[in-house]
Amino acid sequence: MSDDLLAGTTATTPSAYDASSIEVLEGLEPVRKRPGMYIGGTDERALHHLVAEIVDNSMDEAVAGHANRIELTLHADYSVTVTDNGRGIPIDPHPKFPGKSALEVILCTLHAGGKFSGDAYATSGGLHGVGSSVVNALSDSLVVQVAKNKELYEQRFSRGIPLGPVEKIGAAPNKRGTFVTFHADAEIFGNHRFKPKRLFQLARSKAYLFSGVELRWKSEIDDGETPMEATFHFPGGLADYLSETLGKSSTYSEKPFAGTVEFGPRFGVPGKVEWAVNWTPARDGFIQSYCNTVPTPEGGTHEGGFWAAILKGVKAYGELVGNRKAKDITRDDLLTGGCALVSCFIRDPEFVGQTKDRLATTEAARLVENSVRDHFDNWLAADTKSAGAILDFLVLRAEERLRRRQEKETQRKSATKRLRLPGKLTDCTAKNRENTELFIVEGDSAGGSAKGARKRETQALLPLKGKILNVLGAASNKLNSNQEINDLCEALGVGMGTRFNVEDLRYDKIIIMTDADVDGAHIAALLMTFFYTQMRPLIDHGHLYLACPPLYRLTQGAKRLYVADDAEKNIWMEKGLGGKGKIDVQRFKGLGEMDAKDLKETTMDPKTRKLIRVTIEEDFPGETSDLVERLMGKKPELRYQYIQENAQFVEELDV
Repeated sequence: MSDDLLAGTTATTPSAYDASSIEVLEGLEPVRKRPGMYIGGTDERALHHLVAEIVDNSMDEAVAGHANRIELTLHADYSVTVTDNGRGIPIDPHPKFPGKSALEVILCTLHAGGKFSGDAYATSGGLHGVGSSVVNALSDSLVVQVAKNKELYEQRFSRGIPLGPVEKIGAAPNKRGTFVTFHADAEIFGNHRFKPKRLFQLARSKAYLFSGVELRWKSEIDDGETPMEATFHFPGGLADYLSETLGKSSTYSEKPFAGTVEFGPRFGVPGKVEWAVNWTPARDGFIQSYCNTVPTPEGGTHEGGFWAAILKGVKAYGELVGNRKAKDITRDDLLTGGCALVSCFIRDPEFVGQTKDRLATTEAARLVENSVRDHFDNWLAADTKSAGAILDFLVLRAEERLRRRQEKETQRKSATKRLRLPGKLTDCTAKNRENTELFIVEGDSAGGSAKGARKRETQALLPLKGKILNVLGAASNKLNSNQEINDLCEALGVGMGTRFNVEDLRYDKIIIMTDADVDGAHIAALLMTFFYTQMRPLIDHGHLYLACPPLYRLTQGAKRLYVADDAEKNIWMEKGLGGKGKIDVQRFKGLGEMDAKDLKETTMDPKTRKLIRVTIEEDFPGETSDLVERLMGKKPELRYQYIQENAQFVEELDV
């Protein structure tokens, strides 16, 4: 741990940051019992999320102007140390808990932190006050050292329990900041270990997101491909990040459209947005977005505002230069070949879930759109060569999309005859793909209920007979001769493997709707394996979903409630539904037992149902393929190994 890391100062004068800055909302919940509620699981991704939580706290200090250096170290025993040269966590007694230091309250209490009111932090990634305490609860050892007021303090914890009070351990005349060292608990994460490559990429990406910070990386573990030491500092921010990502790929603009806008002067609120975007014919488009340096892989309102600004700007430029076809460009066209990075900093962001995968703050859309729009208009006007090339590319994409849609409308008119699926495919009546859905259902009985529950205009049904072929490792001739797979491909209007074209897809959403039991889960797993191996772009473009049918219907007098599992049922059985008399419980053994009214209300009606979109999130290429091979491949020893590694995390079985 280097002294100079903590000796630095910043140009911003530190605001008051003491125990009174820390607000306590509620006590510590049993994080160890249900870690998935807080970090999304107990797998390798969740394990590395622990490091992100601690690094985010240090990044918040940097963004607030109180730190300019952060150090991330992976030790030989797979413990991790994160240090910063910020103000240091308060160590004085907390006003509401005189017998405890603010440090202990933060580390041992959920929803305790300095980021709720906005007084200590204008913008932050760790807004829930959950990160540090969750990391503490899931670590068999955690040590926090705080250097402030020229003194060094320390407190130790194990599995969320303090091993003693805060102690002064010496003088620190030239140090300031917070040092956190933790070792993840094997009782929670099993044999999973931190990977140098993954942490290295985390450190580099955080440095890109805030140009004012220097982030130092050090590893005592040599994996043969990751540098043992590195220092990251990127004055160009996201523009540097995008240039490195695109490499030597040809682009329609020599330089990306990039910039930064502070919200304060124009909108009267703290925060800012930074972006970089370019278009290329050399690769598929992508967007990576962040809020307060936290990745938002599922996007959200800031992404919506960004693309709204770009779309309006492109259409306005097309109108300005007399290109009438520009009015047909849509957001989907922008995403084709459009490579974008968007990072916003806002106060009190609202995320979907503790792992913060999607930003839900409505105001962010307006702030980002209005900030980006003027700059984009000026950029297009100043570089007419790039603007013309981008406009021509997008118009071409729009024309191709419209042509293919027209072809699909013509094809759908005779689809039933062409597909030769009488008695199986119950097609919808819509003439184009937009807003249409294909429900893949389990058996004819479920199909019968679904027919009565569906909306004929937009919802189609395809019953499958039993479990489809496990396509992983199956010979191509066996794949091509399987009737269920052929029926599925023809209903979708696409081929498999290299013959798959997402533009040929006949439906907007493909929804797997199986029973809420073990057999249903197995069928869903087989179908997802099929789509992943044979139609991967269908998942990448967000077309695959899982339906969420209930397991129980609870009735008490005139009150009726559908619940998903036993845990939820037990909660309502104890508290009651608010009706009169005894609660009647009906367990649905399968979708075929549900009448059309039940199925429509709970599973098929877009107004009341819940869908889970199937996505693929992997930090390194091949992660998902390796897991699919282990679980669904031909080698039972790999499945056995996975079960051995993860059996301890299973809380209950439904067999």
